[in-house]
Amino acid sequence: MSSFDPKSHRLHRYSAVVLILLLLSFSVSTADDVSWTDDSGLESPGCTNKFQMVKVLNWVDGVEGDYLTGLTAQFGASLPSDADQSVRFPTAFVDPFDACSNLSYRLDGHIALSIRGNCAFTEKAKHAEAAGASALLVINDKEDLDEMGCMEKDTSLNVSIPVLMISKSSGDALNRSMVEKKSVELLLFAPNRPVVDLTAGILLLMAVGTVVIASLWSDLTDPDQANEAYSILAKEFSSAGTRKVDSEKEILDISVTGAVFFIVTASIFLLLLFYFMSSWFVWVLTIFFCIGGMQGMHNIIMAVILRKCGHLNRRSMKLPLLGTMSLMSLLVNLFCLAFAVFWFVKRHTSYSWVGQDILGICLMITALQVVRLPNIKVATVLLCCAFVYDIFWVFISPLIFHESVMIVVAQGDSSSGESIPMLLRIPRFFDPWGGYDMIGFGDILFPGLLISFASRYDKIKKRVISNGYFLWLTVGYGVGLLLTYLGLYLMDGHGQPALLYIVPCTLGLAVILGLVRGELKELWNYGIEESEETNTPDDPLPEA
Repeated sequence: MSSFDPKSHRLHRYSAVVLILLLLSFSVSTADDVSWTDDSGLESPGCTNKFQMVKVLNWVDGVEGDYLTGLTAQFGASLPSDADQSVRFPTAFVDPFDACSNLSYRLDGHIALSIRGNCAFTEKAKHAEAAGASALLVINDKEDLDEMGCMEKDTSLNVSIPVLMISKSSGDALNRSMVEKKSVELLLFAPNRPVVDLTAGILLLMAVGTVVIASLWSDLTDPDQANEAYSILAKEFSSAGTRKVDSEKEILDISVTGAVFFIVTASIFLLLLFYFMSSWFVWVLTIFFCIGGMQGMHNIIMAVILRKCGHLNRRSMKLPLLGTMSLMSLLVNLFCLAFAVFWFVKRHTSYSWVGQDILGICLMITALQVVRLPNIKVATVLLCCAFVYDIFWVFISPLIFHESVMIVVAQGDSSSGESIPMLLRIPRFFDPWGGYDMIGFGDILFPGLLISFASRYDKIKKRVISNGYFLWLTVGYGVGLLLTYLGLYLMDGHGQPALLYIVPCTLGLAVILGLVRGELKELWNYGIEESEETNTPDDPLPEA
């Protein structure tokens, strides 16, 4: 027989609650792309080009290096979209270095390199073209790529060579090779991005699948026990405190106060990250993520094993610090520990997203088993607060903090290359520019809590799936994510507050269905009558 340590189990559950506070802080959908600041100029004849990202292939003494990234100007000749259609040219610095006056020598058959300087970009282009240059690369004085537009005096501009900007670090790399008298050759082309981002669809399926699996987890892993639990819940439902459905499971029902507490805490934590973001801070978060992911993976693997092979959990042992645990649980814990450690060590590799997504999904499924919404009243408070939270920290915060707090935090510590792991991400396999599509855990957990409630309500009320709420809220969640990615596309990849689209498509749909079916009052007050008879006023966190 397996043994159970209530105090140890309660500690594990409460540690998951603490992790949920961290997870809910990250609620943004974005694309991890090379970006530039918006500093566009005026449109005039000869100055109407669309800004395009450019790949700059480079060879140093005939050896090809990593490609550099540039941004075309609003004027000048366009570049081919394929490398095979472009031409490879040697490179030379202009004299004077800022190209703000006539160049001192000819640059026929060369790509001209210029520093940013103080004169207009159009002036540089005219001087480079007059010297016979095949193209002009302007080296910026910072890492961002600014849009090179036209001035008011450029009423009729005729520049026939390609003009683009590269970052300071890219220019420094080229300069080092040229100072050492090495031959540097460049090839320029501007590959087109696909109109439809198929990997975003995969990420959408991952998010919806996580919510569906979490909502149906007890039915999938132990249907007999789940049916018994739903029968108990149908007779007596409490909305406050911690209530045991069986001897080994404790659940935290969020109260109205608790809902506000979650959002306020998430906001404070987000601000702390914004102001004190550093490599050690991200390291601490990453370690917390590994611990939570390891615990979630253990719970999921054990549930699947015991679903078919319950006898494997009979042998137990007592271990220092860990207490009593079954041999199978110990082996699974060791496997999960090895998986988490391996991901932590390899988290900067190109394939680390796989381990991050596995740990994240396991953590979120477990979190949705621990914390839940008791009724639509609490769901409305939580999701409406989250709705405002998401919009404020993505769109409104730049007006106060001069940057989008949510997006800055999601990007992590740029100086060390460390990034926040509290999001699902997947490479853009079909995009020549690469990068990642990402969705924050909050965009899965917030609607997941509501959809899990709908699943329990349908089961307790013995609803046919088409006449219930679970199916339609799941569909609404998928539609909300689709609208989020449409917003990403229309706003050129600028991070979107996904809950702006998801909350109306889930909570709004639940309220509308409740009104149409005449069940909104029941959904709103579900469990309150029983709670008032048997419980004291609820508290956002259960007593230990």
